[in-house]
Amino acid sequence: MFVEFLRHNKYASAILTFLRLYVGYEWLTAGYGKLTAGFEAGGFLKGAAAKAVGDHPAVQAWWADFLNSFAIPNVHLFEALIPWGETLVGLGLLLGCLTKSAAFFGMMMNFAFMLSGTTSTNPQLVLLSIFIIIAGHNAGRIGVDGLLHKYGKGLKFPHLPKRHAPQH
Repeated sequence: MFVEFLRHNKYASAILTFLRLYVGYEWLTAGYGKLTAGFEAGGFLKGAAAKAVGDHPAVQAWWADFLNSFAIPNVHLFEALIPWGETLVGLGLLLGCLTKSAAFFGMMMNFAFMLSGTTSTNPQLVLLSIFIIIAGHNAGRIGVDGLLHKYGKGLKFPHLPKRHAPQH
């Protein structure tokens, strides 16, 4: 019953819009700050890998292996992907454009940060993103997704020729 409310109720759409705007703002400001002020991920990645030791490690060994074998050697890739990923997720959520995809990729980044031993706002953003994803289209109804759904039904795409199966 609650899922139906999230997916179809117009009042839920309004509530979800506020949640979506909050989560989007958090992502956009984080990403924009990294894009404009510069971003260095090496220290964070090395610090996360170091948290995988001791009696009660904050980072699981398999994640530390990933960090040491892939992320740290390719730190420049992460220094580009993280700021742009955060910025694009933020824009998607703020505009209500590809809402479910933006929320999904935001959650993946949140989980990567949490797996690396940080908490901050990550659990809160994951929780709110779960509501956005469960709500589906209703979360983006007041946004670009809603406009595309409303006006996109009349779009006509050119007829593509049928493909024929290869003859043997």
